[in-house]
Amino acid sequence: MCPESAAWATKARLEQARIIADANDSAGRTVVRSLRILAPGAVPVPEPADVDPEPAAAPAGPPRTRETASDGYRRALAAHQEAAPPSRVDPYIAEAVERQTAAMRKLSRRAFPEPDVVSDDASASIGQVRAERRHQADVSRAAALRRARAEKAGTLPSKDVHQSLGRTA
Repeated sequence: MCPESAAWATKARLEQARIIADANDSAGRTVVRSLRILAPGAVPVPEPADVDPEPAAAPAGPPRTRETASDGYRRALAAHQEAAPPSRVDPYIAEAVERQTAAMRKLSRRAFPEPDVVSDDASASIGQVRAERRHQADVSRAAALRRARAEKAGTLPSKDVHQSLGRTA
């Protein structure tokens, strides 16, 4: 067996016993005893002998479009359009979806606020924005390092320890 891709080869290897059983069931007797799965592309696909070496001639005349299609095509298209169910979009449901989406966006903005959001009118270069974000990250990192060092040294004030544990002093 020579599968077309590595995925098919893996699948055939995993289902090898079932493939052999199905082949033997189909034949009505034991015909297949083992299955050899080759690497994809290991055996070249033979070309059909009756292939005409000359390319097919291009159809004469203008290309067919819906406007120049045959009557049979037009009748089939009309029958399909009659049978296809119309789009049933309930305006109340669409409105409810929009309200829900707006509420979720509002909750998301409240839960994850953007620090120092630049207004649409103000233009800031990407470099300035990146520098500001790097600065904010550095400030946060420095504060975290100071707190970690103070916790390790045991020099945190009792108020800070109680707050970090979720208690009040």
